[in-house]
Amino acid sequence: MSEATVSSINDRAAEEYYRRGLDAEQQALHEKAVEFYERSLNENPDHEQAAFHLAVLYDRRAEDAKAIELYERICTSPPVHLNALMNLAILYEDNNHYDEAHRCLDAVLRTAPNNVRARLYMKDVESARSMHYDEDLDGRGDRRNAILSVPVTDFELSVRSRNCLKKMNIRSLGDLLKTTEQELLSYKNFGETSLNEIKALLAQKGLRLGQAADDSKNAVRRTVPAAGNVPPEILSKNVADLELSVRSRKALQRLNINALGELAARTEDELLGCKNFGQTSLNEIKQQLATFGLNLRKLEE
Repeated sequence: MSEATVSSINDRAAEEYYRRGLDAEQQALHEKAVEFYERSLNENPDHEQAAFHLAVLYDRRAEDAKAIELYERICTSPPVHLNALMNLAILYEDNNHYDEAHRCLDAVLRTAPNNVRARLYMKDVESARSMHYDEDLDGRGDRRNAILSVPVTDFELSVRSRNCLKKMNIRSLGDLLKTTEQELLSYKNFGETSLNEIKALLAQKGLRLGQAADDSKNAVRRTVPAAGNVPPEILSKNVADLELSVRSRKALQRLNINALGELAARTEDELLGCKNFGQTSLNEIKQQLATFGLNLRKLEE
């Protein structure tokens, strides 16, 4: 059998697995979709559509390294894949790789100078780069904030603990302080051994699980302002159902905000204080809340 024949067979198999992946994804069978897309790429590593869809699913599962690898693969060959570049830029920014994020957005804008989303994200990235450098140069920076922003990957943790924290979107010490013991133990495969490991890590820094939640519980648990006669089913609506950008969605995950009521109980400053959450994301959140007759909590209340 000639190489051309083998290649043709592989291409057909890759396309078939890709189609099955699309069908599974449309039925919300994401694990099955991942499996089919991976099989497609095993048959044909250059199947761009399978690579893109798989990268998006990896991104949603917080498997950033795998998503970045696939997006980079897509972006290395012409033509320019604008969506892949945009998603890659957001992933880079989420992981504090601001120069790489800037590079991706610059490539988008060179191809599509009037791309509104790219222009907005570029402003955020440039602002984040500026803040990052200013903090490095400013000896008066808040030491506590610096400690809380340290990634949990910088610490010696077991593979199980590390994987669980990643799947829970707990990226920094600050994220751990917003999480209770019960929340960790309720996660699949996270047991007492992992819990004690995490508690020991925090104790070395004079910190504890749930500390940030305790500090802010009075503010977070307030009655939702301006709710009026909003039905309870609206307040309990999952924020995952909102039409939000990847950046806004990830910011809410970091803040452990799951329901509309929880979101409306936060102030603008609380949201803007979240890493990589800028004015663009804030406007998006406020617009989504307004469609349900809700507003963010005002400081004076």
